[in-house]
Amino acid sequence: MNHKMVSYILGRILFITGVLMVPSLVVALIYREGWQGLWPFLLSIGITCAIGLLISLKKPTRSDFFAREGFVAVALSWLALSFFGSLPFILSGAIPNPIDAFFETASGFSTTGASILTDVEALPHSLLWWRSFTHLIGGMGVLVLALAVMPKIESGDVFIMRAEVPGPTFGKVRTKLRSSARILYVIYLSMTGILVVLLALGGMPIFDSFLHAFGAAGTGGFGIKANSVAYYNSAYIDYLLAISMILFGVNFNLYYAVLFMRMKNIFKNEELRWYLGFIAAAVVLICINVSPLYSSVALLLRDVFFTVSSIITTTGYATANFDTWPVFSHVILIFLMFVGGMAGSTAGGIKVSRIAIYIKTTIQEIRVNVSPNRRLPILFEGKPISALLSRQTSVYLITYAFMFVIFLMITALSAPNFLTAFSAVAATFNNIGPGLDMVGPMGNYAGFNNLTKFTLSLAMIMGRLELFPILVLLSPRTWRRG
Repeated sequence: MNHKMVSYILGRILFITGVLMVPSLVVALIYREGWQGLWPFLLSIGITCAIGLLISLKKPTRSDFFAREGFVAVALSWLALSFFGSLPFILSGAIPNPIDAFFETASGFSTTGASILTDVEALPHSLLWWRSFTHLIGGMGVLVLALAVMPKIESGDVFIMRAEVPGPTFGKVRTKLRSSARILYVIYLSMTGILVVLLALGGMPIFDSFLHAFGAAGTGGFGIKANSVAYYNSAYIDYLLAISMILFGVNFNLYYAVLFMRMKNIFKNEELRWYLGFIAAAVVLICINVSPLYSSVALLLRDVFFTVSSIITTTGYATANFDTWPVFSHVILIFLMFVGGMAGSTAGGIKVSRIAIYIKTTIQEIRVNVSPNRRLPILFEGKPISALLSRQTSVYLITYAFMFVIFLMITALSAPNFLTAFSAVAATFNNIGPGLDMVGPMGNYAGFNNLTKFTLSLAMIMGRLELFPILVLLSPRTWRRG
């Protein structure tokens, strides 16, 4: 383990985090929040940047950097992000409990959108900005940002991107990883900027437009109103955000293909077809199921389409209280929570590509049992699935299920019922935010004890990093010398 190199990268990430708090200072000045709004950020920036500079001032002479260092650097960076990012909430007194502040910040960076706040509208503009801005930072990944704007880490770049970019396989849009990171961020920020403009044109206040665009882009979904997006009561805003969430749930490599007129890559993409198929099927089935609750077909389609878009992309915005929908609809929504978006997107969940591989593997096993002498390769994206990829997806599912049960057992200690416990773990582990019952779209996570909140905070980070960076960090073998 190259400890000095890991510390060096961690320091750089902390310095970037401190710099990213600066826009919140500008917001505090614009909205004239005075010294009370400025000093928590000034102190947080000073502490974070100072510690970051202190541990990264000198680049280590030994720069070898491999998979183990990549996993550890990513895991430590995300834990540090959540801790130092929580300082403005603690210092301002808005969230005085450090565990609550850590939960809220981990939820922001991991693009989960789960909240312990019971009165979000009471927060000053600067804290609301920082809270939602964490979605934008965490959506594409702060270490990917570091690769895009900071000096080269030589051989370690690929291991960092593999550890932070979600999905069963890791793909580059360019041969050079640094170019890939920059292109992905340009696409990501451009799409976010366009969404801000479109929301503002639809009548949403400019400040609200920025924050909702951050949430949709990072598929995070922190609301700034007590009843989330329903507050605006606008069909235009609902459909715009629903379509935007779906777009941000798409693999960003496909947008690179669009930019360079490689349209055949879009039409040939099997994961995209599965993704849109899941959305279409869920909308149709839920519309049929909840139609007796609606007197207007237009409102029915609007609420269902928005909810399905929000859940499958693991965003968590709400226009309807789906907690009151029938059980059949709940089952579909919980299934979508586990599916998530496409690999290489900002969405959470298991990922559509893995679900497709699991389904195809199951069908193949049934065929083999019916006709043992007939063995056909399992194809995905037009190529046979390698034995390595098949093993990796199977191991991921087993590990995912094992960790889910552990988180569920701990959450059950303070949950009022099984539905709350199960949906709380599903909603945090898959980076969605709202679950069902106590943690439904009109509820929050304030009722859990500190142990559960801290556990669910780890579940959010682990879900965002797809398990293994945190597991590698906690493994004693990682820290053995020799």
